Amino acid sequence: MGVPYDASSSFLRGSAAAPPLIRQAIWSPAGNSYTENGADLAGLTDAGDLALSDVPELARGQIEMGVGALLAGGFQPIALGGDHSITYPILRAITAERPTLTILHIDAHGDLYDHFEGDCYSHACPFARILEECAGVRLVQVGIRTLTPHQRAQLARFDVRCIEMHHFAAGRRPAVDGPVYLSVDLDGLDPAFAPGVSHREPGGLTVREVLTMIHQLTGTIVGADVVEYNPAQDVGGMTATVAAKVVREIAGQMMLGPVVK
Repeated sequence: MGVPYDASSSFLRGSAAAPPLIRQAIWSPAGNSYTENGADLAGLTDAGDLALSDVPELARGQIEMGVGALLAGGFQPIALGGDHSITYPILRAITAERPTLTILHIDAHGDLYDHFEGDCYSHACPFARILEECAGVRLVQVGIRTLTPHQRAQLARFDVRCIEMHHFAAGRRPAVDGPVYLSVDLDGLDPAFAPGVSHREPGGLTVREVLTMIHQLTGTIVGADVVEYNPAQDVGGMTATVAAKVVREIAGQMMLGPVVK
């Protein structure tokens, strides 16, 4: 499902234009329908793009309802963002059915501000809102490299397991099981691999490191989003291709089920 919304972005807008380009790259004739682990994506269902208001409060309700309709139809959603604020209404819908789950959050930023530039629903705040509302949700973050003192206090407040990028580089890896929601902000990758983002932050993850985390998940993915692709900042469609690869491998992992160790 495309979620073309970026009205809660800070600094630069543009990610609302991303879903059609990610979709085009997913089905590019340059490749085939199989993932690295052998899943056939020919059966992947495209729900199209949500029609969304540019008024944040209305858009959040529309996103929650749209995801809820997918869930009611027996589908597991993969959302193509859009800015990271969309994760909050998506998870409101999912936690209504699954109140206990773990979020694996890949990002350069913690997105845990209580409010940012006067907006408590900014794309810098979604996980604070989720953890306030959902007592059964656990948050595991990977790749973070921009924490402020306020966000460090929020980590402690919400008991977040945060693997900062320098910890990841030293060998720490996430341990996630049970139902998992996977939220991938493309600026979690180093801009050498994904330049088409609004907030470039050098020193990040490689594409292979992100794919390996997806492939090695021992939890069951019940939903996912890939967010913050900004086509206006891209170089030769590189980031669209990376986003599509991540979506494809998430979908394949959902089809095959968790890794058994």
